[in-house]
Amino acid sequence: MSIATAPETSATGGQQPRNAVAAAIAATELAPTNRAKPDAAELLSTEEIEAIQLKRLQATLRHAYDNIDAYRELYDAHGVGPDDLQSLEDLAKFPFTDKEFLRNAYPFKSFAVPMDEVRRIHASSGTTGKPTVVGYTEGDIDRWATLLARCLRYSGVRPGDIVHNAYGYGLFTGGLGAHYGIEKLGATVIPMSGGQTEKQIQLIQDFKPRVILCTPTYLLALADAFRNAGLDPRESSLEIGVLGAEPWTEEMRHEIEQAFNIKACDIYGLSEVMGPGVGGESWANQDGCTLWEDHFRPEIIDPMTEEVLPLGHHGELVFTTLTKEALPIIRYRTHDLTRLLPGTERSGHRRMGRITGRSDDMIILRGVNLFPTQIEEIALGIEGLSPHFQLELTRLNRMDQMTVHIERRPETPREQAEQAAAELGRQIKVKIGSSCQINLAEPDTLARSSGKLRRVYDKRPK
Repeated sequence: MSIATAPETSATGGQQPRNAVAAAIAATELAPTNRAKPDAAELLSTEEIEAIQLKRLQATLRHAYDNIDAYRELYDAHGVGPDDLQSLEDLAKFPFTDKEFLRNAYPFKSFAVPMDEVRRIHASSGTTGKPTVVGYTEGDIDRWATLLARCLRYSGVRPGDIVHNAYGYGLFTGGLGAHYGIEKLGATVIPMSGGQTEKQIQLIQDFKPRVILCTPTYLLALADAFRNAGLDPRESSLEIGVLGAEPWTEEMRHEIEQAFNIKACDIYGLSEVMGPGVGGESWANQDGCTLWEDHFRPEIIDPMTEEVLPLGHHGELVFTTLTKEALPIIRYRTHDLTRLLPGTERSGHRRMGRITGRSDDMIILRGVNLFPTQIEEIALGIEGLSPHFQLELTRLNRMDQMTVHIERRPETPREQAEQAAAELGRQIKVKIGSSCQINLAEPDTLARSSGKLRRVYDKRPK
């Protein structure tokens, strides 16, 4: 394989890389390819990828230990250090990190480079505490755009396409992350952001994009808005949807593809690890997101015992970054529940299965564990019920109760929809093991969202 080994120029004009991560990237980076074709790194074997991972992982641990007090204190307390990693399996010796680890370093104590090397800052909403802050060097931003472009190309987007970007811009990583990737691919971006649904439809009609990027639930909301405007979404110019930022089921994929007559592909990422682009789905196979293991080392653990699980076992996804300079992330617990699978089209890179939920979003209802995606999967299999629903949790006489608020489809008569709602309650009881109340709502009465949709409203006393 062709390796680009030219060192990066330092701030003083010398030829020394800026830091250990930059040095490892320079020593292992593959020569660039035509952006219409797969990156050379996409086609590496598992053995070649693991050789790159080990070198980059050793550099990342050294970079974090030497430059971030929180990592050094954490590792010293556990009696481990960068020199203890001699193989990829040795990563299990190192402790996990999580949102609280980053919040304790608020705002910039988790950065491993001086602020004059940070070119952009993103942050979470901070609705459950201090926001998690993410920083990027110029090199981080360029690699992020490259990986996003890799995902888009893998999902069927081509240089020259017009791409309607309806991910939210701002501190959320979705909008700008996708924007730079679209441009890196050589496509044309419409930076629409979220909201203004009527204008979204107008621009799709007038600009005729081939591709749309947004959350899956917002694309369904756009389908409803098309119909309410007297337009058939299947007659739009859209051919591909690259959808992410929230869990969605195969049933929802089918719903979206039928509504717009498009191919709907998944994309995965999270702000703390990079943003969108950590993994993407093949347009041809649609068999789960391929994780780009030349930049990230994934693990699956048992969320209770924290034991690393073998390939194919279901558990919590954990990530370690291999090329992040400003914010190295090591053994970060995502709380996303999924499994790792062998690679297919990109055989050296493993895939992740559908996210079935989040370990911190799990609903415990009278001793039964359930996730909103389970309700979605059942509801979309029942004729007459729409994909728009909410779960309301309350407590009556010390007993937890769940009410599923779900809209009927506009074309379904009320009486028929009531029968479908009763069937939903029956199937939830049989398949999940918990009884609930079903509230059949009229079309377009439940809240919509242009970003991540809120499914669960927990009104139980704390």
